[in-house]
Amino acid sequence: MWFSVNLGLICFKNCNVLKNSILKSSLIPISCCGIPRTQVLFKSYDNKNLGHSTILWQDGSDMQELPVIVRKIRGAEVFMLYDIDGKSSGGKHPKQDSPPTSSGSAEHMRKPQYSMGEHTFKVSMDLFELNRDRLVKELKKDGKCPENSVIVMKGGSGVSLYDTDIEYLFRQEGYFHWAFGVEEPDFYAAIEVNTGKSHLFAPRLPAEYSVWMGPLLSLEDFKNRYKVNETHFVDELSSVLKSMNPSVLLVLAGENSDSKLKFANIPDFEGMESFNIDNEILFPVMAELRVVKTDMEIDVLRYICRISSEAHRMVMTKVRPDMYEYQAEAIFLQYVYFVGGSRHTAYTCICGSGPNSGVLHYGHAAAPNRKQIKDGDMLLFDMGASYYGYASDITCSFPANGKFTEDQKLIYNAVLASNRAVQKAAKPGVSWVDMHKLANEVLLTKLIEMKLLKGNVTEMMEANMGGIFQPHGLGHLIGIEVHDVGGYLPGTPERPTQPGLSSLRTARILQKGMYMTIEPGCYFIDIKLDSALADPKLKDFFNVEVLERFRGFGGVRIEDDVLITEDGCENFTEVPRTVEEIEKLMADSHNAVPYPTPSGQPKF
Repeated sequence: MWFSVNLGLICFKNCNVLKNSILKSSLIPISCCGIPRTQVLFKSYDNKNLGHSTILWQDGSDMQELPVIVRKIRGAEVFMLYDIDGKSSGGKHPKQDSPPTSSGSAEHMRKPQYSMGEHTFKVSMDLFELNRDRLVKELKKDGKCPENSVIVMKGGSGVSLYDTDIEYLFRQEGYFHWAFGVEEPDFYAAIEVNTGKSHLFAPRLPAEYSVWMGPLLSLEDFKNRYKVNETHFVDELSSVLKSMNPSVLLVLAGENSDSKLKFANIPDFEGMESFNIDNEILFPVMAELRVVKTDMEIDVLRYICRISSEAHRMVMTKVRPDMYEYQAEAIFLQYVYFVGGSRHTAYTCICGSGPNSGVLHYGHAAAPNRKQIKDGDMLLFDMGASYYGYASDITCSFPANGKFTEDQKLIYNAVLASNRAVQKAAKPGVSWVDMHKLANEVLLTKLIEMKLLKGNVTEMMEANMGGIFQPHGLGHLIGIEVHDVGGYLPGTPERPTQPGLSSLRTARILQKGMYMTIEPGCYFIDIKLDSALADPKLKDFFNVEVLERFRGFGGVRIEDDVLITEDGCENFTEVPRTVEEIEKLMADSHNAVPYPTPSGQPKF
C-alpha cells in the first residue's frame, strides 16, 4: 500500500546486484538502521533508477508488501520506503560524509557547502568561486574593462507583504546568487578584477535581532560559509572601496530579454557618487556566462531535475478522479520538500485538468488549480522544484483515470513524436529557431495523419498553422531562473519577427553546456481555433468534423530538461513518457490506497 508518511532510507550493501535492468525474485541483503539483518524480495527494478516498484519486506518472520521508490543520488542507489505502520526506517547513504548540521550552527558555518540533510545534494562553495573566476577572466579578455576595476553587486532585499510586518519568503537575486551563493538578504559584494579578490558586506544587525531571528553570525562565519577572501559590514562599503582606489566600479544594469524588465537591483550605497561608475560592461558578460553551465552547476541541475521527476511520478500514482487539482499540486510540493529539501518551486505550479489543460499558464491567482478532476479528463501538470537557487521545469500529461482514450492517445503521441524529434536533432551548431520549426512540422504531420488536418505540411508551415496548436515557443534556457537569462544578447541572433517565431525566448545557436527545456505542445484553445476557422488562408486546412471532436479537450505538453552535450543532448528528466509506460505505472498504483478524497473516504 502507498502511504506518504514517515520517510526512511534503506541503502543496498551490494549495489552491484542492481546492474541488471530487471531483477525478479532476487533476495538482496540490505542495511536497516545500520543492522544488516533484513532482506528484500525485489519484484522489479526500473532501469532509469526512478521506478515505483513493489518489494516484500522481511523482518524476522514478518512479511509485508510495501512500496519503494528507487532513487540514484551521486551514483549510489537509495530506496525511499514509505512505512505504512508509521515507523521510519533508518540507514545512511553510503556515498555521503557525515551529515551537515543545521544552517544556524557554528559547525555548519565552517563547512563551505550547502545541504538540506544527509539524503540531499551537497553544493560546494567552489561552484560560486569558480563562477567569480570565470567572470574575472572574461573581463580581462581583450581589454573589456579598465585596469583596477572593481565589481560591486547588491544582493536581494527582504520584501514586506504590503504594509504588514510579514515578509515574503526570501529568494536571492539571480546574478548575486550566481556569483556568491548567499542565502541571506541585504548583502553587498565586491570583486577586484585585477586580483580576483572577493569581498562580502553583511548588514550590521542589532543585538535584539537574535531574540526573534536566532544567533547573529560573525563576519568570520560568513567568510568561511561562502568561501570569500574578506568580509565587512555594509556600512563600511564606501570606505573599503576607497581603500582599493578603483579606476571604475562595474555595476549591473540592463534588460532581461525574456521578461522585458529592467534589472532593478543596482547598487545605491552612501558615498557612491564619489566613484566613477560603469553600468554597461558587466551585464552582458555575466548574462553570457550564465548561459553555459559549469560541471558543478550541472550536478545541481541534475539533482533537482531528478527530485522533480520523482515527485511527478508520485503524483501519477496518487491522482484520482474526484480529487482537486490543488491536491495534485500539494503532493508534488510535499515530495520535493520532504524528500528533496526543496523549499521553493521554480515557478507557480500549473495543474490543469480537462479544458484547463489548454490554459498555458493556468494556476495563477484567478485560476488557482481548484477545479475538481473528472473521470476522463486529460491532465497537464507543469511543476518544477528549485534547489539552492537552481531550477527544474517538467510537464507531464496523462489521463486522470490512468487509461488513454483513442483521441487522447493520438494527440499525446503526436506531441511525443515532436519532443523526441527535437531531442534527436539538438546539438551544438543547430539553430533553436530550426528546432522550433522541426517541432511544428512533426506535430502538423501527425495531425494530418489522424485526419484532423488536410493539405500540404509545407504550406501549413508557411501559413503558421503550428502556432494555432502550439502558440508558445519550443522551450527556453533554464538555470538559476526557470526562464534563464541570455536569450537575446549582443552578438547573438536577434528575436525573429515572423508570426509563430516572435514568441521564442531565444533564437541562439546551440552550444555545449547550454541547459534548455524542450516542451512542444498541442492545445485546443477556442479563441485560436475560431480565429483560424475565420481566416480564409487557414480554414481549408481543417477537417472541421474531426476538429469538433476535440473541442474542450484541453491540451498536451511534454516538457523535458536537457543539457546540450558535445555531440547531442542529454535528457535529465526521468518520468514515464510513452503511453504504455504511463498506463503501466498508473495501473500498478491503482490497487494502492490513495490520499483521502474530500469526503474523507478513500476512493478506489
